[in-house]
Amino acid sequence: MNPVWEQVDEYIVDRLCPNDRVLDEVIVANRKADLPEIDVTANQGKFLQLLVQIKGAKRILEIGTLGAYSTIWMARGLSEGGRIITLELSPHHAEVAKKNIARAGLEQTIEVRTGDALEQLAQMEKEGVEPFDLIFIDADKPNNPNYLRWALHFSRPGTVIVGDNVIRNGEIADRHSTDPRVQGVRTFYDMLSGHPNVSATALQTVGSKGYDGFMIGIVK
Repeated sequence: MNPVWEQVDEYIVDRLCPNDRVLDEVIVANRKADLPEIDVTANQGKFLQLLVQIKGAKRILEIGTLGAYSTIWMARGLSEGGRIITLELSPHHAEVAKKNIARAGLEQTIEVRTGDALEQLAQMEKEGVEPFDLIFIDADKPNNPNYLRWALHFSRPGTVIVGDNVIRNGEIADRHSTDPRVQGVRTFYDMLSGHPNVSATALQTVGSKGYDGFMIGIVK
Protein backbone atom coordinates (compact mmCIF):
# COMPACT_ATOMS: atom_id res chain seq x y z
CA MET A 1 0.00 0.00 0.00
CA ASN A 2 1.26 3.46 -0.92
CA PRO A 3 1.80 5.32 2.39
CA VAL A 4 1.01 8.66 0.73
CA TRP A 5 -2.46 7.40 -0.24
CA GLU A 6 -3.11 6.39 3.36
CA GLN A 7 -1.85 9.72 4.71
CA VAL A 8 -4.08 11.66 2.31
CA ASP A 9 -7.11 9.55 3.27
CA GLU A 10 -6.37 10.20 6.94
CA TYR A 11 -6.06 13.93 6.25
CA ILE A 12 -9.36 14.08 4.32
CA VAL A 13 -11.21 12.11 6.98
CA ASP A 14 -9.75 14.31 9.73
CA ARG A 15 -10.77 17.53 7.98
CA LEU A 16 -14.10 16.60 6.38
CA CYS A 17 -15.49 13.54 8.18
CA PRO A 18 -15.75 14.33 11.90
CA ASN A 19 -15.23 11.44 14.28
CA ASP A 20 -18.46 9.49 14.71
CA ARG A 21 -18.75 7.18 17.72
CA VAL A 22 -21.45 4.96 16.21
CA LEU A 23 -19.65 4.42 12.93
CA ASP A 24 -16.41 3.73 14.79
CA GLU A 25 -18.24 1.13 16.86
CA VAL A 26 -19.61 -0.45 13.67
CA ILE A 27 -16.10 -0.95 12.31
CA VAL A 28 -14.96 -2.45 15.62
CA ALA A 29 -17.99 -4.76 15.73
CA ASN A 30 -17.31 -5.92 12.17
CA ARG A 31 -13.72 -6.78 13.04
CA LYS A 32 -14.73 -8.63 16.20
CA ALA A 33 -17.21 -10.66 14.15
CA ASP A 34 -14.45 -11.56 11.65
CA LEU A 35 -16.11 -9.84 8.73
CA PRO A 36 -13.73 -9.15 5.83
CA GLU A 37 -12.30 -5.63 6.06
CA ILE A 38 -13.72 -4.44 2.75
CA ASP A 39 -16.05 -1.67 3.92
CA VAL A 40 -15.88 1.65 2.13
CA THR A 41 -13.67 4.21 3.85
CA ALA A 42 -15.19 7.05 5.86
CA ASN A 43 -14.62 9.57 3.08
CA GLN A 44 -16.19 7.17 0.57
CA GLY A 45 -19.12 6.63 2.93
CA LYS A 46 -19.65 10.36 3.10
CA PHE A 47 -19.40 10.53 -0.70
CA LEU A 48 -22.30 8.05 -0.90
CA GLN A 49 -24.22 10.05 1.69
CA LEU A 50 -23.75 13.23 -0.33
CA LEU A 51 -25.01 11.47 -3.47
CA VAL A 52 -28.13 10.47 -1.54
CA GLN A 53 -28.62 14.06 -0.38
CA ILE A 54 -27.95 15.57 -3.81
CA LYS A 55 -30.50 13.20 -5.30
CA GLY A 56 -32.97 13.82 -2.48
CA ALA A 57 -33.46 10.06 -2.35
CA LYS A 58 -36.25 8.50 -0.33
CA ARG A 59 -35.88 4.93 -1.55
CA ILE A 60 -32.52 3.14 -1.79
CA LEU A 61 -31.61 -0.40 -2.79
CA GLU A 62 -28.21 -1.70 -1.69
CA ILE A 63 -26.93 -4.99 -3.10
CA GLY A 64 -24.30 -6.21 -0.64
CA THR A 65 -24.66 -5.23 3.03
CA LEU A 66 -21.65 -6.74 4.81
CA GLY A 67 -21.84 -5.10 8.27
CA ALA A 68 -24.03 -2.16 7.15
CA TYR A 69 -21.30 0.49 7.39
CA SER A 70 -22.12 1.99 3.98
CA THR A 71 -25.82 1.37 4.63
CA ILE A 72 -25.74 3.58 7.72
CA TRP A 73 -23.88 6.33 5.88
CA MET A 74 -26.53 6.37 3.15
CA ALA A 75 -29.46 6.07 5.57
CA ARG A 76 -28.32 9.21 7.35
CA GLY A 77 -28.64 11.12 4.07
CA LEU A 78 -32.18 10.00 3.25
CA SER A 79 -35.00 12.48 2.87
CA GLU A 80 -37.61 12.45 5.63
CA GLY A 81 -39.52 9.19 5.68
CA GLY A 82 -36.90 7.49 3.49
CA ARG A 83 -36.10 3.81 3.54
CA ILE A 84 -33.35 1.40 2.46
CA ILE A 85 -33.65 -2.24 1.43
CA THR A 86 -30.26 -3.93 1.65
CA LEU A 87 -29.49 -7.48 0.48
CA GLU A 88 -26.93 -9.76 2.14
CA LEU A 89 -26.06 -13.36 1.26
CA SER A 90 -24.41 -14.40 4.53
CA PRO A 91 -26.70 -14.96 7.55
CA HIS A 92 -23.75 -14.17 9.83
CA HIS A 93 -23.02 -10.89 8.09
CA ALA A 94 -26.73 -10.02 8.12
CA GLU A 95 -26.98 -10.57 11.89
CA VAL A 96 -23.95 -8.34 12.48
CA ALA A 97 -25.48 -5.75 10.19
CA LYS A 98 -28.79 -5.79 12.07
CA LYS A 99 -27.02 -5.22 15.37
CA ASN A 100 -25.07 -2.33 13.85
CA ILE A 101 -28.27 -0.84 12.43
CA ALA A 102 -29.87 -1.05 15.87
CA ARG A 103 -26.77 0.58 17.36
CA ALA A 104 -27.33 3.48 14.93
CA GLY A 105 -31.05 3.67 15.79
CA LEU A 106 -32.08 2.99 12.20
CA GLU A 107 -34.17 -0.19 12.55
CA GLN A 108 -37.23 1.58 11.15
CA THR A 109 -35.29 2.95 8.19
CA ILE A 110 -33.26 -0.05 7.00
CA GLU A 111 -34.63 -3.46 6.01
CA VAL A 112 -32.05 -6.26 5.74
CA ARG A 113 -33.05 -9.14 3.46
CA THR A 114 -30.94 -12.27 3.83
CA GLY A 115 -30.19 -14.78 1.09
CA ASP A 116 -29.00 -14.96 -2.50
CA ALA A 117 -29.40 -11.46 -3.96
CA LEU A 118 -30.74 -12.65 -7.31
CA GLU A 119 -33.40 -14.70 -5.55
CA GLN A 120 -34.22 -11.76 -3.29
CA LEU A 121 -34.55 -9.44 -6.29
CA ALA A 122 -36.86 -11.91 -8.04
CA GLN A 123 -38.95 -12.10 -4.86
CA MET A 124 -39.12 -8.31 -4.71
CA GLU A 125 -40.44 -8.30 -8.27
CA LYS A 126 -43.18 -10.74 -7.24
CA GLU A 127 -44.03 -8.48 -4.31
CA GLY A 128 -44.38 -5.51 -6.64
CA VAL A 129 -41.67 -3.49 -4.90
CA GLU A 130 -41.62 0.04 -6.32
CA PRO A 131 -38.62 1.57 -8.15
CA PHE A 132 -35.79 3.15 -6.19
CA ASP A 133 -34.21 6.61 -6.33
CA LEU A 134 -30.67 5.30 -5.82
CA ILE A 135 -29.20 1.80 -6.18
CA PHE A 136 -25.77 0.86 -4.81
CA ILE A 137 -24.20 -2.30 -6.25
CA ASP A 138 -21.43 -3.65 -4.01
CA ALA A 139 -21.59 -7.44 -3.96
CA ASP A 140 -19.89 -10.35 -5.79
CA LYS A 141 -18.41 -8.93 -8.98
CA PRO A 142 -19.04 -11.90 -11.33
CA ASN A 143 -22.75 -11.15 -10.88
CA ASN A 144 -22.43 -7.42 -11.62
CA PRO A 145 -24.12 -7.85 -15.02
CA ASN A 146 -27.09 -9.57 -13.39
CA TYR A 147 -27.28 -6.93 -10.68
CA LEU A 148 -27.27 -4.21 -13.31
CA ARG A 149 -30.18 -5.86 -15.12
CA TRP A 150 -32.15 -5.91 -11.89
CA ALA A 151 -31.09 -2.35 -11.04
CA LEU A 152 -32.52 -1.19 -14.34
CA HIS A 153 -35.70 -3.16 -13.64
CA PHE A 154 -36.12 -1.36 -10.32
CA SER A 155 -35.30 2.06 -11.78
CA ARG A 156 -37.24 4.92 -13.26
CA PRO A 157 -36.04 8.03 -15.10
CA GLY A 158 -33.68 9.86 -12.76
CA THR A 159 -32.65 6.83 -10.71
CA VAL A 160 -28.95 6.98 -9.78
CA ILE A 161 -26.98 3.71 -10.00
CA VAL A 162 -23.60 3.43 -8.27
CA GLY A 163 -21.20 0.49 -8.58
CA ASP A 164 -18.20 -0.01 -6.28
CA ASN A 165 -14.88 -1.76 -7.00
CA VAL A 166 -15.03 -1.22 -10.76
CA ILE A 167 -11.31 -0.60 -11.37
CA ARG A 168 -9.86 -3.71 -9.68
CA ASN A 169 -6.36 -2.29 -9.25
CA GLY A 170 -6.39 -1.43 -12.96
CA GLU A 171 -7.10 -4.99 -14.06
CA ILE A 172 -10.31 -4.04 -15.86
CA ALA A 173 -8.14 -2.80 -18.74
CA ASP A 174 -6.86 -6.35 -19.29
CA ARG A 175 -9.25 -8.09 -21.66
CA HIS A 176 -7.27 -11.33 -21.26
CA SER A 177 -7.78 -11.49 -17.49
CA THR A 178 -8.97 -14.89 -16.25
CA ASP A 179 -10.27 -13.42 -12.99
CA PRO A 180 -14.08 -13.86 -12.98
CA ARG A 181 -14.41 -10.68 -10.90
CA VAL A 182 -12.60 -8.68 -13.55
CA GLN A 183 -14.61 -10.24 -16.35
CA GLY A 184 -17.83 -9.56 -14.44
CA VAL A 185 -16.93 -5.89 -14.16
CA ARG A 186 -15.86 -5.74 -17.82
CA THR A 187 -19.23 -7.15 -18.89
CA PHE A 188 -20.84 -4.58 -16.59
CA TYR A 189 -19.02 -1.85 -18.52
CA ASP A 190 -20.02 -3.42 -21.84
CA MET A 191 -23.67 -3.29 -20.81
CA LEU A 192 -23.39 0.36 -19.82
CA SER A 193 -21.50 1.33 -22.95
CA GLY A 194 -23.96 2.85 -25.38
CA HIS A 195 -26.97 1.76 -23.30
CA PRO A 196 -29.89 3.84 -24.59
CA ASN A 197 -31.34 4.44 -21.14
CA VAL A 198 -28.26 5.07 -18.99
CA SER A 199 -25.67 7.83 -18.96
CA ALA A 200 -22.66 6.69 -16.94
CA THR A 201 -19.02 7.25 -16.13
CA ALA A 202 -16.43 5.84 -13.73
CA LEU A 203 -13.85 7.45 -11.47
CA GLN A 204 -10.59 5.89 -10.33
CA THR A 205 -9.79 6.20 -6.63
CA VAL A 206 -6.68 5.62 -4.55
CA GLY A 207 -6.50 5.54 -0.79
CA SER A 208 -6.23 3.37 2.28
CA LYS A 209 -8.17 0.60 0.49
CA GLY A 210 -5.83 0.64 -2.51
CA TYR A 211 -6.50 1.41 -6.16
CA ASP A 212 -10.11 1.05 -7.27
CA GLY A 213 -13.07 3.21 -8.19
CA PHE A 214 -16.78 3.88 -8.57
CA MET A 215 -19.19 3.79 -11.49
CA ILE A 216 -22.00 6.31 -11.37
CA GLY A 217 -24.88 6.47 -13.82
CA ILE A 218 -28.32 7.98 -14.18
CA VAL A 219 -31.30 6.41 -15.86
CA LYS A 220 -32.66 8.57 -18.66
